[in-house]
Amino acid sequence: MVLILDVFLEILWKPLAADVAATFSFFVVPICVAVITGVLLGWAWRPGWVTGLLGANSESRRLPVADYARSSGPNMLAAEAVDTRADEKLIYGSQEPVVTDEDLEHLFRLVEETDGGQVWQKMMDKSLPNMTYQAWKREPKTGPPQYRSSTIYEDTAPETLREFFWDDDFRIKNGWDDMLLQYTTLKECMTTGTMVVQWVRKFPFFCSDREYIIGRRIWESGQTYYCITKGVPCSTVPRRNKPRRVDVYYSSWCIRAAESKRDGQMTACEILLFHHEDMGIPWEIAKLGVRQGMWGCVKKIEPGLRAYQAARRSGEPLSHFALMSHINTNFDAVRLSSLESSTGSSADTVEAEKPKSWASNIPRYLIVGGAVAVACSLDHGLLTKAVIFGVARRFAGIGRKS
Repeated sequence: MVLILDVFLEILWKPLAADVAATFSFFVVPICVAVITGVLLGWAWRPGWVTGLLGANSESRRLPVADYARSSGPNMLAAEAVDTRADEKLIYGSQEPVVTDEDLEHLFRLVEETDGGQVWQKMMDKSLPNMTYQAWKREPKTGPPQYRSSTIYEDTAPETLREFFWDDDFRIKNGWDDMLLQYTTLKECMTTGTMVVQWVRKFPFFCSDREYIIGRRIWESGQTYYCITKGVPCSTVPRRNKPRRVDVYYSSWCIRAAESKRDGQMTACEILLFHHEDMGIPWEIAKLGVRQGMWGCVKKIEPGLRAYQAARRSGEPLSHFALMSHINTNFDAVRLSSLESSTGSSADTVEAEKPKSWASNIPRYLIVGGAVAVACSLDHGLLTKAVIFGVARRFAGIGRKS
């Protein structure tokens, strides 16, 4: 440790950038070589039981929803023996259905907080006279940041919210979702209610608009609705440079009756939303945009919902999208929960991270210490020094929340 400090002091007395780079590489190059060698050796000599264990875990987490799921449409005449997967294949050709029982199982675990993911960090708590809003986020090790929100609307039925969020016609007509520019129905299944739609959404001036190919479907248990929308592949719609297509997209929600904050009666309705997407911009910029614009977007929804309720009361006919929201697949949430418990929850347990020894932090200190040395050696003002230290801090991962 004394040797390291001596070298850093020597760097401070050498104003030439070449000398700083040469000395700094003395520490960085061996570390990089060691990391690359370790990764290659670890991958080449990985034990065979690792692959088998991962495969067994993925199979054991699948719950037999299809064993007791049945389709129901507006006429309530669909029989339990209907092969919904076969019906969807008739619509989509030889491909597998775009939204499946596995998607329901995933959303169900998210709602019940048994998905095994990281802890949600609260980021917002707002309210209006007829609406309460809370939001959380978490940042997985891979993939974009994930968001979870709970919005409770007073004097609203679950069926109304189900129609409202499914109705693309009303999104454009009312303008409550002012980012939606265009929408087209590509495919639909009248047995399961599954739809494949194309959206074009408006982005800020420094980004081009974005295109989404979305598969969506609704499951029902009692008066609780599990609505899944996610990005799906579609070979019939060619890619274009503009608008840019977003492939990684997940936005699904659970709609259920809730207790009113006024009188304690079950006259309110909660929508529990889970959302993440890779918009093709740096995630740090995307997170900043979400923080700054989230509440402004949420506030626009409530007036749109009240306008939708007024239209229903006036007898305005339902759009095709709203009618499609009535075609749901029934399932037993209680039984699914019991099956979830019987399969065990060990895979969903988030273990506490063991404290790291001081030895594991040596590369981090070297990086930051080298940045300090470079910043002190190069006389280009405070801004340059701040940029150098900021890059090193990001590279070293200091301050990143787990």
